[in-house]
Amino acid sequence: MKKAIIIGASSGIGRELAKLLVNNSYKVGITGRRASLLNEIKSENPDSYAVASFDITNYTDVSQYLDALVAELGGADLIILSSGTGDNNDSLDFRIEKETIDTNVAGFTCALDWAFNFFEKQGFGHLIAISSIGGLRGSRLAPAYNASKAYQINYLEGLRQKSVKSRKPITVTDIRPGLVDTNMAKGDGLFWVMPVEKTAKQIMSAINRKKKVAYVTKRWKLIAFLLRIMPKMLYDRM
Repeated sequence: MKKAIIIGASSGIGRELAKLLVNNSYKVGITGRRASLLNEIKSENPDSYAVASFDITNYTDVSQYLDALVAELGGADLIILSSGTGDNNDSLDFRIEKETIDTNVAGFTCALDWAFNFFEKQGFGHLIAISSIGGLRGSRLAPAYNASKAYQINYLEGLRQKSVKSRKPITVTDIRPGLVDTNMAKGDGLFWVMPVEKTAKQIMSAINRKKKVAYVTKRWKLIAFLLRIMPKMLYDRM
């Protein structure tokens, strides 16, 4: 039986991916801050899940809990990093920015480094992280969120280079969602908000195909192209 770990599985995309993996004969380790939600998932299929409750911003705890989870599972073929946070912050409240940075930059790096080092030691593995189309350009409404996603995109590219240089079969996949119907989607008049179930199925397809970069849902690839080519003068006025 294949094994997977999802860091950030208590809700949203991570929770839906956990269910899809179990339906595809994986044993899945699930993590998150809210133990009650993780245990709720496990209660649906107790033999298919292992649970570890921790916060990735408690950096000294991350490796301890993930080491224990791998031991309980007996290894890991996939590790998916789905933890993240973000909020609109037009007033530039530093508390909001700091929470975003602590989770999406420092916590992300801590968990991702552990995962990559684990796969290097093991000799193989597939590392997946959920970044965002927001990482392609800045945002006046959520400056830290978009900047943190740009950091994630570049960090994943760096790990992809490391995997090539290592000559080991380690795949690094960057999943860049558009707007998904989760608590992370905030604001009025949101455009092309996709159901979490459809999003998770397309992520699974990208994982199975070992894509390096995947936009989900697929229509957001067009938006990504338009964002990249939009002149700065025009973008600055948005």
